[in-house]
Amino acid sequence: MDFEAVIGLEIHVELNCPTKLFCDCPNRPGDEPNLNTCPTCLWLPGAQPRLSQAALEKAALVCLALDAELQPLSAFDQKVYYYPDLPKGYQLSQAHQPLARGGGIELTAESGSPRMLRIHHIHMEEDVARLVHEMEGRRPISLVDFNRAGAPLVEIVTEPDFRSPREAMEFVKALRTRIRYAGASDCSLETGTLRVDANISVRPRGSAEMNTKVEIKNMNSIRHVGDAIAHEIERQVAAVQTGETVVLHTRLWDPEKKATVPMRAKFAGPCVPDPSVPAIELTADWRALMRARLPEMPAARAGRLATQHGLTADESQALSADPEIAGYFEALVGGDVAPRPAMHWLLTQLLPALKERRLELAASPVAPRRLAGLLRMLARDEINANAAREVLIEMFSTGDAPEDIVAARGYQQVSDPNALEALIDQALAANPAAVADVRNGQGKAMGFLIGQVMQASGGKANPKIIRDQLNRKIDAAG
Repeated sequence: MDFEAVIGLEIHVELNCPTKLFCDCPNRPGDEPNLNTCPTCLWLPGAQPRLSQAALEKAALVCLALDAELQPLSAFDQKVYYYPDLPKGYQLSQAHQPLARGGGIELTAESGSPRMLRIHHIHMEEDVARLVHEMEGRRPISLVDFNRAGAPLVEIVTEPDFRSPREAMEFVKALRTRIRYAGASDCSLETGTLRVDANISVRPRGSAEMNTKVEIKNMNSIRHVGDAIAHEIERQVAAVQTGETVVLHTRLWDPEKKATVPMRAKFAGPCVPDPSVPAIELTADWRALMRARLPEMPAARAGRLATQHGLTADESQALSADPEIAGYFEALVGGDVAPRPAMHWLLTQLLPALKERRLELAASPVAPRRLAGLLRMLARDEINANAAREVLIEMFSTGDAPEDIVAARGYQQVSDPNALEALIDQALAANPAAVADVRNGQGKAMGFLIGQVMQASGGKANPKIIRDQLNRKIDAAG
């Protein structure tokens, strides 16, 4: 029997607000444990929560970035469950009246046709405390850090539209890009500002039946999302084929074992309206104002970059996949660098160098104006490409301006044909076989000769001038 998966996602996004959702404590979960706390986020009796306006605005931008419809009225509920990270026994969330409904992201299916993956709703909620598991001698202990308690979240709940790990991975990538563009979160799976839970069930292909689902947690990379879903599909199919009953529960993804492992039974506690937080009423004017604040989204930016700079659709999409990359590119072009060299050096030189050093683009020691200066020197033939790459490496280590590095290291390119003539004549005289191969139309031979001259010049010769002079001299000798 052929089976298909039915997959829905629950995606938690931590909003990059300066304070928590219902109090003025700093929203910095990574600080020293239990430093950023107050009676409200410690859930002490009598504390009065106050909804953060900044969090509401950030949440609204997330909704609009995902094409969801903001609701005129939303409200918070007490989502009851009992776990050490939630000692008050309930979490403030929007179970019954969410902030927004609908929306989705259209992706290209593996067949090549467009496929809309829908969102059911988006709601706001407070984050819970963080459990820290340690060993005290031979005894395992768990500690509670309340810095994260009360941090502002949105939860994006999709429809069960996904049928493959690839669809889930591509959806998370596209969602992360849109939210980053909205400026609402950095959406890092590695640090936990983006957390993905997957609900998975299997059924005979062609069936419309919705079977018992299993929830998967602890996926801290896009690759882990795909691997965990793929493994769970295989596990459930094997279970059904052997007559095992699939029961509702939560599992964890273990990246070392490359398997899902049982975590706990799935508990659905009651959700009752919260009396302490007033309902949120969003007027038509306010919703229009937030829509006007929404920045240019990735698809629109890709289209604009393609039109403005003569890029292909694939090139503009690659640049627009991250707002920081797109912004850096536009800064280079604004620094009088031609679009294609700007794109090439950004994607093939700068970003790999940052990755090698485990740096984000925002923390790059090479600012756009500095790289633009280097590329302008390259365009004016003041240096060659090999020298430019060496200069870029030194810019990473020293932070010096490219002009200063070129002058100090003597990287200036030699473009005077008269100055190169002797080196070219030496290469021709020393390599008669290569000269004959050039006359016979073998392009590799010309590359060899150019390399000989470059080596003799210490890498300073202009390859364009070398090629022109070699062709002229070989043709003249005939």
